[in-house]
Amino acid sequence: MARIVILGAGISGHTVARYLGKWVGKQHQVVVVSPKAKWNWVPSNIWVGVGQMTEEQVTFELAPIYKKINVGFHQAKGVSVHPEGGAEHAKPYIMIEYTDPARAGETEALEFDYLVNATGPKLNFGATPGLGPETGYTMSVCTPEHAKESNAHLQQCIEAMKGGAQKTFVVGTGHGMCTCQGAAFEYIYNIDHALREAGVRNLARLIWISNEFELGDFGMGGVHITRGGYLTNGKVFAESLMVERGMEWITRAHVTKVEPGKIHYELLDGTLHELEFDFSMLIPPFAGVGLKAFDQSGAEITDQVFAPNGFMKVDANYTPKAFEDWDKRDWPRTYQTPKYPNIFAVGIAFAPPHPISKVMKSPSGTQISPTPPRTGMPSATIGKAVAASIRDMLKGAPTPTHTASMAEMGAACVASTGSDIFKGTAATMTVFPVVPDYETYPEYGRDMDLTFGEIGLAGHWMKYILHHVFIYQAKLRPGWSILPD
Repeated sequence: MARIVILGAGISGHTVARYLGKWVGKQHQVVVVSPKAKWNWVPSNIWVGVGQMTEEQVTFELAPIYKKINVGFHQAKGVSVHPEGGAEHAKPYIMIEYTDPARAGETEALEFDYLVNATGPKLNFGATPGLGPETGYTMSVCTPEHAKESNAHLQQCIEAMKGGAQKTFVVGTGHGMCTCQGAAFEYIYNIDHALREAGVRNLARLIWISNEFELGDFGMGGVHITRGGYLTNGKVFAESLMVERGMEWITRAHVTKVEPGKIHYELLDGTLHELEFDFSMLIPPFAGVGLKAFDQSGAEITDQVFAPNGFMKVDANYTPKAFEDWDKRDWPRTYQTPKYPNIFAVGIAFAPPHPISKVMKSPSGTQISPTPPRTGMPSATIGKAVAASIRDMLKGAPTPTHTASMAEMGAACVASTGSDIFKGTAATMTVFPVVPDYETYPEYGRDMDLTFGEIGLAGHWMKYILHHVFIYQAKLRPGWSILPD
């Protein structure tokens, strides 16, 4: 009997656990290690952040779900990876530290035959002084707890505005190297919707601030889309949405510091600016969670297993190249680590080989350009492919049998406002492939039949339906495995 340890239970980790539990849970030991007891459907945190949903509607307890498919669960965090074993362990193992209140602080060595690193990111608020809700002055929607706090502050602003107060809302990215612009993009539209519903939109100034070179970049190097039968680009699409709603925007910006009520930022041209706010939600940059790696003798090999940003190296080409020389074939396909074929990294946990958006720096040397997105649909697709490869390798396959290159997969983003099925609207955008492929699609790098954008109630219904479908699937309800990931 083999043991497969899955480190993390986000979208990608939970996908791996679901399928391995279904496929091999009775023949082999599948174990999930996650520092949180609950699963969170992260895309709907946006609605928690404006009071349209509760924390209970976007989370559920993991342990009872895993029991259904013979998957073990440890509420703990990974501390170090020992892929060659050690003096007391002949097999590879990972050291974990329990976060379960009943065992908090205890450590344990979990031996494994296969390891899937699905830790997701560290929310690196510390990269920008004053950023974040815990030790800083800005809000977040990255976790349900953060989203609840954001809504509480938002409602305070709305109450003050009902009394005639004017308020400035600033939403976007809190560092020059952030990703996940889409979450912030959706949140500013939900704030706009909430203010209109409360009848106070005329007293609000809404400002978008981002590290994108132009609006609509989203860390994907921009995009051309088909809309209403016409070809346009992401910049025009995004700008039109903001103009229609009376929003302002600042791009090419790196937030250098946040003080109470004031954001300091540097632009790509090197100029320094300040922006006062009453409410601000800024996405932090992402980093690896800080796992260390050691060889059999106990010598640290972290730099061999992980990239400098803390994400795990996989079957990508990490050879330094000029931006123009990067190729779609440089992106990983199997997510297997080069030196240790029994270790994989999925979702945000794997290190991208290069940015999709061109790296830009200010005269002072500050990088102000988005890093590649790896959340949502790509995370689930990668997770399922890795689960299938491990299943087949357990049966004797010498190498991974399934691939999921981001240069060969698409993604959809539905930025929806409000959760009411009759009053909401949404901007829907699909992209194929995520990483541009100029060999196959020389004009725009993407298949224009599958890359499009629309605005309207239908997209809002889609987001509402997807919320319920994905939670139904994640809870392993009847027929879950035939639903799309």
